[in-house]
Amino acid sequence: MATGNVTKTSVNGLVPTERDQFLWDAKVPGFGVKVTPKGTRVYLYQYRMGGRGTKVKRYTIGRHGVVTAENARKEAKRLAMMVAQGIDPRAEKIERSREEVELAFPTYLDAFAKECLAVEWKASADEVEAMLRTYALPHLRTKSLPAITRGDISAIIRPVRSKPASASKLFAVLRRLFRWAVSEGDLSASPMDLMEAPQPPKARDRWLNDEDLVRVWDASHSLGYPFGPMIRLLILTGARRNEVAELPWKELDRAASLWSLPASRAKNREASDIPIAGLALSELDNVAERSTGSDWPKSGLVFTTTGRTPVSGFSRAKQRLDKLIAEQGGDDGIDDWNLHDLRRTLATGMQRLGVRFEVTEAILNHKSGSRAGVAGIYQRHHWGPEKSAALQAWSDHIERLLSGANVTNVVQLDGVRA
Repeated sequence: MATGNVTKTSVNGLVPTERDQFLWDAKVPGFGVKVTPKGTRVYLYQYRMGGRGTKVKRYTIGRHGVVTAENARKEAKRLAMMVAQGIDPRAEKIERSREEVELAFPTYLDAFAKECLAVEWKASADEVEAMLRTYALPHLRTKSLPAITRGDISAIIRPVRSKPASASKLFAVLRRLFRWAVSEGDLSASPMDLMEAPQPPKARDRWLNDEDLVRVWDASHSLGYPFGPMIRLLILTGARRNEVAELPWKELDRAASLWSLPASRAKNREASDIPIAGLALSELDNVAERSTGSDWPKSGLVFTTTGRTPVSGFSRAKQRLDKLIAEQGGDDGIDDWNLHDLRRTLATGMQRLGVRFEVTEAILNHKSGSRAGVAGIYQRHHWGPEKSAALQAWSDHIERLLSGANVTNVVQLDGVRA
């Protein structure tokens, strides 16, 4: 076994033979270079994890020409320190390779979307994944999970700090991703531990008055299918946007005039029965007639452009709707409103109609307020008849608005107040 000083000159001077030849360094034990019969020169580090009776292992540092003799010597010294600390360099190399492949952020994002978001956040999985791909992926594309720092997280959130709602949501989504990685054993700790969350946005209190509600309704007809009837169903039911957009026909019962929203699709994971009253029934009849020509289908999606996936592109549809509202009104349109405000508009309208607070919360499928805490645990009445009466009264109110009837004196719903 030849020994000597492993330098650029000595390595270049090695002559290939029919077998692998080795030159081991005289100063750094275990450090050497191998010359193959084809003349390839490769730097190595040879070691044992234990005494003389343990197996000899070799770690490939790199090929001569790609790695210099000087840098290979430095790496051999680093590896020797690892062995002295009881760390196997080959095991560390395997783990580093795993980090570079399996724990690379783009790969891990795919796994997180499939195994966590699609299971735990079904109602908003697509929206959340799109946010991560828009803001986090460009910054973390070349990093593995263990290499991500708090500084990286701050850099991701910095562009949206002026938008409190987006910043707060992006922070929460990133925090969930890293907590999931810790729970899966892929990280020992989250880089977001001890980071302060952005200030949450102020709660919106925007709702549409009767005049604006009519303008939205009228303009929605010019949108056509699928967004037109979808927006009108949002107005009539107070349901969440994704719950309506992803609505399958199998959840609807025409004979019972009932929409049975399963827990798996509800944002709060709470199943809810939503009576289909008045104008809502007519809207679904019209969509069914467009689809089948008669009865409500037993399968498929109510709102879809592909026949296979739910409708999407809400931002563009909202922009088109705002433009139509402005054109039809000959003005600048309706200020500062979004589709979620239709849900708050229904709640406000229910209050004006005299609907009990508990009934409104049951319609909106809220877990807060009267359905929270001890009251929520022991109050098991689901307000079915009351919800039907309230939603019919809301539909009647909208019909009066559309007919131009004087609704200054709102018609109170009989018998709904305790």
